[in-house]
Amino acid sequence: MKTRGKLNTEQQNPKSVQIDSMSISDILKTINRDDQTIAKAVEAAIPDIEKTVEFTVKSIQNGGRVFYVGAGTSGRLGVLDASEIPPTYSAPKGLFIGVIAGGEKALRNSVEGAEDRPEEAIQDLEKYKINENDTLIGISCSGAAVYVVSALDHARENGAKTVYLVTNPNPFKMTAVDVVINADTGAEVVTGSTRMKAGTATKLILNMISTATMIKLGKIYGNLMVDLMAVNDKLVDRGTRIISQITGLDFDSAKAKLYEAEKSVKTAIVMEKLNCSLDEARTTLENENGFLRRVL
Repeated sequence: MKTRGKLNTEQQNPKSVQIDSMSISDILKTINRDDQTIAKAVEAAIPDIEKTVEFTVKSIQNGGRVFYVGAGTSGRLGVLDASEIPPTYSAPKGLFIGVIAGGEKALRNSVEGAEDRPEEAIQDLEKYKINENDTLIGISCSGAAVYVVSALDHARENGAKTVYLVTNPNPFKMTAVDVVINADTGAEVVTGSTRMKAGTATKLILNMISTATMIKLGKIYGNLMVDLMAVNDKLVDRGTRIISQITGLDFDSAKAKLYEAEKSVKTAIVMEKLNCSLDEARTTLENENGFLRRVL
């Protein structure tokens, strides 16, 4: 019989069985040594992460969206990754959507039993009218959250691509999906505390999915964040330096060009390189689907 106690993330870690009697230094070294295994677990999952990115890129190109659905730490990480896409890449707010069991309250507080209520997943997703252009990524370290399973089933029934992200060899509760991403992070330093290695692996994978998706959609030139909108002093400075690097303008001239382009780095670069107006630069970029490399 399958039990939660058999999950790798629920096993007792032999490297930390005496951690309560260790010095602070040894506690930290023990955690750090175990954390060094995370990247290898993620590396083993790259083929399935690649399939997922193919889905997410196609979804967005077809006017669809990418959903992250999770409970607890998994849900919070999904909401975090989704919330960082608009300011980083000047992407619409509804492109990546994070959904957490228990709603907004669950972002800061534990909502007891939220992951065990499958009907609430359907209620939370109904307003989005998920369709065949969308991709839904269900995140559950153990694969035991019925809220996540219900979300995956709902998405599949509505024609969306579905991805199941777990940090065990197999989900505790399996369901039919297009891709399963297994990042087997093993036993935690504190038994069952999946906010540690499992959570870190989840964060790495979500970073990979969203970043690779944005790169393939033309949001990056080289490795420069050319699609940022300079909405604060830090980003004005970064955007100015990017413009200066690509165009050869000095810092002050690059900053002036940024403001002339209404704080759009990519547009400022096109204006300078092609010696054109703001409207002409915008039209040129639009004709190339926003790919700066194609324009230049």
